[in-house]
Amino acid sequence: MGSIVAENRKTMMLFSGRAFPELAEEIGGVLGIAPTPADAYDFASGEIFVRFKESVRGSDAFVVQSMVQPVNKWLVEALIMVDALKRGSAKRITVVLPFYPYARQDKKHRGREPISARLVADLFATAGADRILTVDLHTAQIQGFFDGPVDHLFAMDTLASYVESRYAGRPMTVVAPDSGRVRVAERWTDRLGGCPLAFIHKTRDPLKPNHVVANRVVGDVEDRICLVVDDMIDTGSTILRAADILHESGAAEVIVAATHAVLSDPATERLKNSRITEVVVTNTLPLPPEKRLDKITQLSIAPLLARAIREVFDDGSVTTLFGGLS
Repeated sequence: MGSIVAENRKTMMLFSGRAFPELAEEIGGVLGIAPTPADAYDFASGEIFVRFKESVRGSDAFVVQSMVQPVNKWLVEALIMVDALKRGSAKRITVVLPFYPYARQDKKHRGREPISARLVADLFATAGADRILTVDLHTAQIQGFFDGPVDHLFAMDTLASYVESRYAGRPMTVVAPDSGRVRVAERWTDRLGGCPLAFIHKTRDPLKPNHVVANRVVGDVEDRICLVVDDMIDTGSTILRAADILHESGAAEVIVAATHAVLSDPATERLKNSRITEVVVTNTLPLPPEKRLDKITQLSIAPLLARAIREVFDDGSVTTLFGGLS
């Protein structure tokens, strides 16, 4: 019936937005519960209506919403779901955002710009969320935007386990696609047994989004498998340019590991025609049929999210569970 009762009589309830219900169902399958039935639809005007079909009073509520396109619609739906739970007297509301929206707008680059990542956090707090659970934030500072607990999970173990099994025994270098990802790449080198680290030094034109001006490789990549790691693939321009310069620098093969497969057009076409051997991503976002390529491998993030939800529900330690990184 969409809920389970623990020994201390707390009730866990799982709620799914309409953006990517398959992920919520997979999470529920791991937890042994089903998402709570709801009436959710759009009015003719475009406004959204949500009503849950079961009582949520006193529950420990977990709202799962993946921010796929159109992002703004699903963001508003998640806010409305939280408001409905608050007004239905849920005891605690945790918003599970596998992909945090507006994460790249985390600071002002020039005057008169918004800090939209902070605004999103404020909106969820105002709606009534007590806690946020998310995966691989673009920058860790976003955790401080929300006045409450933020469980920041990492997909690295999920991705790295696959890479290890697939490319075992071959010389590998972990590559950060820019200087801002070096710290993440360092965690990968530790996770993969201390393999070498390289990074792409690049400059951008601040007036042209997704436009790289120039770059070069710093590190040992010749005759090695180069694993480019990033938090997301959007248009693909960053990793494609990285792949090109790595091949020009003598890399034997280029593979990519990224948590969030945003894949805005023309990313799929770019990847299809690129010199990248394999792209490994998770299902924090759905991969529609038209964006599925033979070289894209999608791994499930559901077990990671389910374990974190269980720890939150049991008042356990998410930090301990995920290697002290959360």
